[in-house]
Amino acid sequence: MDEFHKIKRLPPYVFEQVNRLKASARAAGADIVDLGMGNPDQPTPKYIVDKMIETVQRPDTHGYSASRGIQGLRRAQAAYYDRRFGVKLNPDTQVVATLGSKEGFANMAQAITAPGDVVICPNPSYPIHAFGFLMVGGVIRSVPVEPGPEFFRALERAVLFSTPKPIAMILCYPSNPTACVVDLDFYKDVVAFAKKHDIFVLSDLAYSEIYFDTAPPPSVLQVPGAMDVCVEFTSMSKTFSMAGWRMGFAVGNERLIAALARVKSYLDYGAFTPIQVAATAALNGPESCIDEVRQVYRRRRDVLVESFGRAGWKIPVPQASMFAWAPLPEKFREIGSLEFSKLLIEKADVAVAPGIGFGEHGDGYVRIALVENEQRIRQAARGIRRFLETADETMHNVIPINAAR
Repeated sequence: MDEFHKIKRLPPYVFEQVNRLKASARAAGADIVDLGMGNPDQPTPKYIVDKMIETVQRPDTHGYSASRGIQGLRRAQAAYYDRRFGVKLNPDTQVVATLGSKEGFANMAQAITAPGDVVICPNPSYPIHAFGFLMVGGVIRSVPVEPGPEFFRALERAVLFSTPKPIAMILCYPSNPTACVVDLDFYKDVVAFAKKHDIFVLSDLAYSEIYFDTAPPPSVLQVPGAMDVCVEFTSMSKTFSMAGWRMGFAVGNERLIAALARVKSYLDYGAFTPIQVAATAALNGPESCIDEVRQVYRRRRDVLVESFGRAGWKIPVPQASMFAWAPLPEKFREIGSLEFSKLLIEKADVAVAPGIGFGEHGDGYVRIALVENEQRIRQAARGIRRFLETADETMHNVIPINAAR
């Protein structure tokens, strides 16, 4: 049977190959240290859970909710932006609650993209950034993740050589997967470019509160005039360890927010009301739990860099996010990130995310998520040390990807 048109636009999901191998190894009794998926292992703060339990026991909260988000939740998100970034938002026209930032991106793509429209996207990048637009008939032009002259040269080339002209560009800082960070001057240049070329900016700020050796990551909406062209997506998944609750936001340009809200009104009734009430309590609550989450990831990052380094794999120190973006050890670079990730499961009992899953320019890397405790990270390092010590023997049994073509 022929595949459906939209399915044919999607490549094989490379993470599924790693997941199958991981499940098979565990079924055979292996103790796999899973540093692959960015799934927080810390509990949701008790006061948020308590508010959820309290609200779910009220019978008046079990009906259809509000697709845009209940008013108290939108007000709480506007207050967060005012507190954190000094950005004023109208909760009625500039804030929409989404079912996580992933759903927000996918539905924004549906709202603004016509077949053949061009969107500029970093490569490597979180998959929904590109594939949300590809699934609705868009065309992707890639730019580097790292800020700097080459980033803006790539933007200029994308505008010059794209027909039709790009409708939007996507940003994600702190970056998933690379953990790259930017400053407000970078955003000022981006907004100036977007206004010059009449391009929307869609910014993913899901890791706004997970930072270590840098200033708190800024919002693109802090740039004067950014509201004319920008929408920003945030998530409660990592900040409050609420990944399974599926709660996020889109904020910013009224025209884009209205388009997203209209699409969502046809597709969903919003998150379960008790979840929205609990999320409101989270945003209005004490920030001490956010500080605690940040410190947990900082300690894990330090243990990862130190223990993996002693094992023979030098990991660049991430300044933010819950990920490390690690170049493949030199002996394994020619086999690619997917085969290397498979080897780590088979030979080291460690799971990571292959960089190729985030775009072709990610193939020389793997993404390591800080989702296991410090003891388990050290256990992973011991497995990797044993693996690297036998690397010459292992390499005799692996056919490089280039040789296999």
